[in-house]
Amino acid sequence: MSSTEAFNAPTSGERSWAAAAHLAALVLALLTSWLAGVAGVVGAGIVWLLKRDDSPFVAEHAREALNFNLSMLIYALVACAIGVALVGATVLTLGLGAILTLPAGLALLAAAGIIALLWLVFSVIAAVKAFNGEPYRYPLSIRLIG
Repeated sequence: MSSTEAFNAPTSGERSWAAAAHLAALVLALLTSWLAGVAGVVGAGIVWLLKRDDSPFVAEHAREALNFNLSMLIYALVACAIGVALVGATVLTLGLGAILTLPAGLALLAAAGIIALLWLVFSVIAAVKAFNGEPYRYPLSIRLIG
């Protein structure tokens, strides 16, 4: 936030739209069984497209939600690619590679579960911060939309 925005407290409507950017991503992703993170990107993206020119506060929160959900989508795609590679390695070695790929697959599954939990927790924290009129920057987020 710039110094001029710091003096202008966001209105109730702005806080609600900012929280909606985070919650729309969360709700759409949960309702669509995560759908590889695409729904979260769509939810945050819709709020960003609708409100980015109306309020710097809403735009900042919506951009953060969009970047975070895009990042989570990228992480999910990478995890899927690694999973496919592990299955491929097991098949190519006629099952003998399972000695190495099974522990790696279990570690990948645990990492995916941890990332999903962090996604959920960080999204709720962001929505609460937005509703309270506070800025929030997601950890683990790649800043793709500037």
